Amino acid sequence: MTTDAIILDVDGTIWDSTAIVADAWNEAAREMNADYEEITSDVLKNYFGKTMEDIAAGLFSKVEINERYKLMRLCEEKEQSYLQSDPCNITYDGVKATVKDLSKYVNIYVVSNCQKGYIELMLEKTGMSEYITDFECYGNTGNGKADNIKLLIQRNNIKNPVYVGDTSGDAAACKEAGVPFIFASYGFGNVDEYAAKIDSFSELVALFR
Repeated sequence: MTTDAIILDVDGTIWDSTAIVADAWNEAAREMNADYEEITSDVLKNYFGKTMEDIAAGLFSKVEINERYKLMRLCEEKEQSYLQSDPCNITYDGVKATVKDLSKYVNIYVVSNCQKGYIELMLEKTGMSEYITDFECYGNTGNGKADNIKLLIQRNNIKNPVYVGDTSGDAAACKEAGVPFIFASYGFGNVDEYAAKIDSFSELVALFR
């Protein structure tokens, strides 16, 4: 494949933070005495990739809506704290080496439906900041993934981008944005339609070199 920009998803593509995040969110929910079902890593894998509002509606449907948004803000605070203090040895095999290698030949970007500050923390914990040209997220713009992909493309004058993600939501966003979708099959979701599929992150090297 030929491209001038590889845009990466985060959760289920670069790393798997679900176990750490589940602990953080359970603590937040207990602090607010929320009526909810225990959150596990497997539960979060079904929700990651959605916007924070959609996740809140699914996980905390029994919580009154105003309290629900307060709870999600607390979840985000706890999550940032947990991830900051954890060693975060949760990156998929070969990610940093592959990003470093590919960045010599093509610009690398990140777009996620995460909250503000999450991508920055991921880049800090993985040591990949110097290899990423630009990034965007739902927490910064309030927009979904398709719109943020289009925004990043326009902002960086990208002509021939591809997006690497792991869920049907990623695939749908790419279709809406008019960007070829590369399916990371090792992640959280199942996707039937894609331009290419990788079974490990390092396969991107062979795909684009």
